Amino acid sequence: MSLERFLSAIDGPARKLVVANRTKPEPFQRMVETLFAKQSVGVDETTIDEYPENTVLLLEDGEVVAESPLDALHDAILMVNSDLYKTGTRSLEETTVPAVIDKLTDVRFSLRGYPESGSEKLLLILISREIERRAYEAGAGTLRSSFQQLSRIKDERGTRRAYRKVSNTDVDVHVYGEPDWRPTAELDVTMHGGSKLDFEDSWFVIYQPPADRPAADAAGLLAIEKGPAEWEGFWTYDERVIDDLTAYIQANL
Repeated sequence: MSLERFLSAIDGPARKLVVANRTKPEPFQRMVETLFAKQSVGVDETTIDEYPENTVLLLEDGEVVAESPLDALHDAILMVNSDLYKTGTRSLEETTVPAVIDKLTDVRFSLRGYPESGSEKLLLILISREIERRAYEAGAGTLRSSFQQLSRIKDERGTRRAYRKVSNTDVDVHVYGEPDWRPTAELDVTMHGGSKLDFEDSWFVIYQPPADRPAADAAGLLAIEKGPAEWEGFWTYDERVIDDLTAYIQANL
């Protein structure tokens, strides 16, 4: 039994992104199509009078459930790279997720990292930062995050800054990974080190609010590395799934 079993349990509704009334150059459309080319989320383009120019719509079973300006996708994910988050160039407080990306919950993604792809893995990085930001702004609750190698907290300046900020609040922060580094006193975190498969191959970021906060504030991401720079994962705001993930992590890591 491993964290991978949670991937097979994900069964979200059919989703499609539609770029409406595009006046931006053709490369904007191609970037959106390329980002989702290997995913179950389709991408289309159309003209719809009731929406502004360059609006991206998310359709779920044919109904619009979210919309975002095309520029928002451009700024958040299409024209950035992972260094923006790893180096801290974009701070925790500056992290924003376009609504059409945020609502792609409970979709199983197969994503490639660099050098195979410069943008696919950014979906997971962006949502990870969003969950961390959610914990930081709440200032309470529990955040559990895995890094494969704990030294990534030390080596990635932006990650270290983010976790220092979160741990300086009343959030109970737990970090997981191979113990090739021990967190220093500047980080008020609880370390969980190990070398079994769940430590080596998993990437998760899970936030649970305290009992006196809305359960809807909970958020979770899980990805499993299936091969070099190849990930399968999902994110969810489903409290049941988040509770099950947390229970497994507490019992096994």
